[in-house]
Amino acid sequence: MTDPLLIRPASQADYPAWKALWDGYNAFYGRHGPTALPEDITRMTWSRFFDAYEPVHALVAERGCRLLGLVHFLYHRSTIQIGPSCYLQDLFTAEAARGAGVGRALIEAVYRRAQEDGAKRVYWQTHETNQTAMRLYDAVAEKSGFVVYRRQF
Repeated sequence: MTDPLLIRPASQADYPAWKALWDGYNAFYGRHGPTALPEDITRMTWSRFFDAYEPVHALVAERGCRLLGLVHFLYHRSTIQIGPSCYLQDLFTAEAARGAGVGRALIEAVYRRAQEDGAKRVYWQTHETNQTAMRLYDAVAEKSGFVVYRRQF
């Protein structure tokens, strides 16, 4: 019998397995080698998940004793509603677990958590070339029609 998929908050003991998934996520978006995300950012990101004053959260997907995916989300204020908005910032599934419902389960867990925490919406963005993920996103959410602009310093 296959172990059930468990979605749960990340724990301090998850760091090595989370870090492997985090590195895979960053490599997927081209942040590896000479353009790798600096280690101090990774350490700060991890510490924020366990700081009660931070609005940043992490859930992991686990089957057996193996982490198969991660999702990070944060809450922020909005000028068009009283309750918080939930931004799903990072979602990643181990390559071997793709297509098995892990990503969907992580998104659904964020939906539940956001509703429990009083958020009226969950939103995210992805790169236009991420067609595989977009097939899932089209099934679980609606496209807003907004285009993202940014200026980095």
